[in-house]
Amino acid sequence: MSPLFQLDHTSLIIHVPAELDHHNAEEIRKGADDMMEKQNVRSIVFDFSNTNFMDSSGIGVIMGRYKNLNFTGGKVLAVSVSPRIRRILTLSGIHKIIDIYDDFPQETKTV
Repeated sequence: MSPLFQLDHTSLIIHVPAELDHHNAEEIRKGADDMMEKQNVRSIVFDFSNTNFMDSSGIGVIMGRYKNLNFTGGKVLAVSVSPRIRRILTLSGIHKIIDIYDDFPQETKTV
């Protein structure tokens, strides 16, 4: 398993790299989908603690995982979100469908 991905019971934590763009979006998309297929993933937590840039490819990664999990009643969260990343998530409308946290709250580990 890539260091980008961490499985905690039924939660898949994706440690988003410094930049989430067209250069690495496909790797994250494939890795997440592979984990979702092989494990009983009920929630995905995107950890943005190290992220300072995201383009539309990153929005696509989040939206695609949301669609897959929402279909089965799962949940997607974004945590440790900087003001810059929060602005991108807000402008894209993602804030309307996923929970966004400035920090990594304890309750996200039991989602």
